[in-house]
Amino acid sequence: MTHSFLIKAAVPMLGLAALCFSASAEKLVILHTNDTHSTIEPAADATGGVLQRKAVIDSVRKAEKNVITVDAGDMVQGSLYFKYFRGDVEYPLMNMMGYDVRILGNHEFDNGMADLAEKYKTVKADRLSANYNFDGTELEGVFKPYVIKKVGGKKIGFIGLNINPESLISEHCIDVDFKEIIPTANDLAAYLKNKKKCDLVVAVTHIGYTKENDKTTDVELANASRDIDIIIGGHSHTLIDPARPEVYPSLIPNADGRPVRVAQTGKYGKYVGKITIDLDNLKGADGSNFDYELIPVTDRFPDDALDRKMKEFIEPYRHVVDSVNSRVIGKSVYDMSNDGRVGGLANMTADFGLWYANHKADSLRMSGIDIPRIDLSIMNVGGIRHGMPEGDITEGQILATYPFSNYFEIVELSGSDIIEALRVAAKKGGEAVSHNVRVVTDKDRNLVRVVLDGKEMNPDRRYLLGTINYVAEGNDDFRTLANHRKIWKDSVEVASPILRWFERQRELGLPVSPDQTPRFVVDVNED
Repeated sequence: MTHSFLIKAAVPMLGLAALCFSASAEKLVILHTNDTHSTIEPAADATGGVLQRKAVIDSVRKAEKNVITVDAGDMVQGSLYFKYFRGDVEYPLMNMMGYDVRILGNHEFDNGMADLAEKYKTVKADRLSANYNFDGTELEGVFKPYVIKKVGGKKIGFIGLNINPESLISEHCIDVDFKEIIPTANDLAAYLKNKKKCDLVVAVTHIGYTKENDKTTDVELANASRDIDIIIGGHSHTLIDPARPEVYPSLIPNADGRPVRVAQTGKYGKYVGKITIDLDNLKGADGSNFDYELIPVTDRFPDDALDRKMKEFIEPYRHVVDSVNSRVIGKSVYDMSNDGRVGGLANMTADFGLWYANHKADSLRMSGIDIPRIDLSIMNVGGIRHGMPEGDITEGQILATYPFSNYFEIVELSGSDIIEALRVAAKKGGEAVSHNVRVVTDKDRNLVRVVLDGKEMNPDRRYLLGTINYVAEGNDDFRTLANHRKIWKDSVEVASPILRWFERQRELGLPVSPDQTPRFVVDVNED
């Protein structure tokens, strides 16, 4: 039986799942999502979309007595709906879908603490955060560390756990006292089990499943725990498919060797996770006793099954978004996907960063400021949110691909700081660097050397770097780039000059055809 058949078969088999329990069994179904990133409309392949997700949730609610819906954060940022309306679409829609438990992702902070406080105070779900202390800030009193839900005579404890914001969330966007994840989680889980007599403890996290840096992951949390039964995660966009445990295992042994059920649904609302718990047999149960499946969110529901109130709410916002999405500003000669950390779109972004920095340096020279040519550009692939398919490129695509309120900068710093930043980038699998850079690694992604314009980078020399303020601040693990001297900062967001460049190419009759040559390469002398 193929993986695709298993996924497609998940929904019609939902009714059959009840056969696993006796007619009198008391069940709890936990539906969960993560990293939906302002994906209001279905994708081109007809997956995702909030109306279709609501139809999935409603279908389960009709079939099951006890349903709790959970979201693990980053439900904003990534489409024009957030770019233009700053959460005024997503927050009401999440309330309309009837989520019961919600936690913060890192992108909820993109518009700052005051804006987040205003939005999150409207959230009707239980708002959880156990390891962010917001005392003395706009968010004081908005969150609680845990909630206990009583279902079928059982007590189910939910804990909210958030990622370490260092080098991830811009300091001007967040003001929080961060508490380490594992000790906070273990202390609170033990309290819920032993003092509050919870029958089950669920950690809802936005920390990620896969290891990319020094931050704690869901796997490490599971390994270090004793009283956590289920982890519902987000942040890493990992699709934990129970039909393919060899890819991302859903059962992770805890400190006592007992399996913890770990779940995550990828990104963009393409799936809803479903965990089914037999409440009559919780004593001695572990993660392996909790059924887990992925329900695909597709266009299989007829129009009259879609929520009318939500459709009416979305319509005026959709009109604005559609008008921007219909304006063609360029053409790509090939598909520029945004899968992985390298490729044509990453290369194009860094090449534009170098060209634009030198363009601005020329202007500074004309105004009498002595500034040499810019040496290189480094951009973060995390700031590139969508791919661009072959063919026409619209204004909306550009704005959605570069949605963040970042600004181009020219900074001066040492070669040693650049080399260290690229060492970290290499370990992660790459970042966006300009065409004149080659980051040479061994087969294990350990840095061998950085080559700039055909010569090995000198750690003792000072270089001029074109980048964006988010990267220059040391975020996205580019910590050493914060050791810079700022030369210039743009006055408009990054999408604006990129849009102008695309329009200029179209005026000249030129298609967009970025170099696809890999810039993070393995040393040819490796065996």
